[in-house]
Amino acid sequence: MKPSSSFKPQAVFSDIDGTLLTSEHVISPLTSSAIHTLTDQGVLFTISSARSPSGIRPIIEKNNFHCCTIAFSGALILDEDQNILYEKGITISDASKIIDVIEKKCPHVTWNVFTAEDWIVKDRTDPHVIHEETVVETISMEGSLHSLSDTVMIDKILCMCDPEYMSSSETLLRKYFPKLSIARSSDSLLEIIAGGINKAEAVKYLCDLRKIPLSSTIAFGDNYNDLEMLEAVGYGVLMGNAPSELQKHFSFATKSNDQDGIFQAFKELGVLN
Repeated sequence: MKPSSSFKPQAVFSDIDGTLLTSEHVISPLTSSAIHTLTDQGVLFTISSARSPSGIRPIIEKNNFHCCTIAFSGALILDEDQNILYEKGITISDASKIIDVIEKKCPHVTWNVFTAEDWIVKDRTDPHVIHEETVVETISMEGSLHSLSDTVMIDKILCMCDPEYMSSSETLLRKYFPKLSIARSSDSLLEIIAGGINKAEAVKYLCDLRKIPLSSTIAFGDNYNDLEMLEAVGYGVLMGNAPSELQKHFSFATKSNDQDGIFQAFKELGVLN
C-alpha cells in the first residue's frame, strides 16, 4: 500500500542483492546518501539478507554504515556492534540428512553449509562457488560436516544450480523437508534454514527489542525470500527488477536496483524532505 502523505519511518530494512546493490554489486551514491541522512536523523537501518555476516560486513564497512544485521534470512540477528542478538539453526544431524538428499536426488545442485562464521563447500573450483565468492567478497573453505563440532549450529544450507533446475530441486527438497523454511533468493540460489525462520520474523523480533511499531517501518526487497518481510512492515516496497510473479502481489513497486529504486521510493513516499 502506498501512503497518501509523507511517511516518516522509525526503521528501514533492506535486502542486499538486487535491492541495495546495483547489478555491479555497489550501492549507488544517491541511495547511500539517503540512508546516511535517515540514520543521522535517528532512523534504525538494518540490512536483511540471506547472506552470511562475512558477506555483509564488506558492504557495511565500505559504506560506513552503523546498522544492525539480519543474516541467513533471519536465522541470525546482530546488533550495530556485531553482537549476536538471536540465532536459530539446523542441527548437524539434520544438515547431514539434507546434504545426503541433495547429493543423491539433485545431481545438478551444489551445496554450501554456513555457520555464523564459516562457509563450507565440497569443491571450491565449482563455477557456482567461484561466482558467489566474487559477489560476496568472502572465501569459502573445502570440507564437510564431519569437520565441525556437534555443538555448532548450521545457520543455512545454500543450494546453487542453473535456473532450469531450480523449480524441480525446490519442489523435491520441500517434499523431503516440509518443516524447514525453503525459499529462493535468486533464480539460481535456494536457501534452506530452520523452520519458522524468515525475514519477517526477524524484523518483528528486532522491532520488539527496540520498541518500534511495525506500522512505522519500511522494507525493500526483490525476491521470494523477501515476501513475508515486505508484507509485515508498515510499507513494503518491491524493486522494479523483481520477478513478474511477485509484482502481482504489490500495488507499489519502485524502480530497479540499477535505477536508484530505494532512493526513488524514499522520495515518492515523502521520506526524504
